[in-house]
Amino acid sequence: MNQATPRQLLDALQWRYATQVFDADRKIPADAWAVLAQALVLTPTSYGLQPYRFLIVQDAVVRAALLAHSYGNKQIADCSHFVVFLARTELGEADVDRLVRRVSQVRGVPVAALERFRNSMLRDLVHGPRAKIAHEWATRQAYIALGNLMTAAAVIGVDACPMEGLVPDEYDKILKLEGSGYKTVVALALGYRAANDKYAGLAKVRYDTGDLVKVI
Repeated sequence: MNQATPRQLLDALQWRYATQVFDADRKIPADAWAVLAQALVLTPTSYGLQPYRFLIVQDAVVRAALLAHSYGNKQIADCSHFVVFLARTELGEADVDRLVRRVSQVRGVPVAALERFRNSMLRDLVHGPRAKIAHEWATRQAYIALGNLMTAAAVIGVDACPMEGLVPDEYDKILKLEGSGYKTVVALALGYRAANDKYAGLAKVRYDTGDLVKVI
């Protein structure tokens, strides 16, 4: 397997920034988008439960409606692909059983052999204390996917801007999420920076590594 070198990864992370102005005429090629979609699918999650969905909003009318509830963030209208991250509102036995069946199918093991795994999930997320914070837990999983997608995009030269500046309840209405078991938690605009985005050339401001990364 060909892997990016450490230097290539750092260069990609230095190159990326929260893109403020996208080139509305430049779109992500289909093959590049297919890779980014797989980066979402391959995101690690607790238990492998994947308690989220990703809506790729390409319809201009829907984007305009979302923009009205996004504090004027024009990236929504101008980016190539606009991804809305949804997290489960609660988890039940059906969610656990769905994963168990999928593991059985993919790995070729009997469902009965996964009973301990199933019971662990039920005790923790369905019948245990964390059941009360299932949406909060699922939201944290969705943010792992957000970070994974941003890094993947940077590695292949696609710009991105994460967006918490939105009104989730209004997004839910526009995206018709009522009764779906999912709620909006965050979004990501993807595409290519415009030549006139003044933020592209600014130095990245971070604390020194030693201030943030400690060895004990």
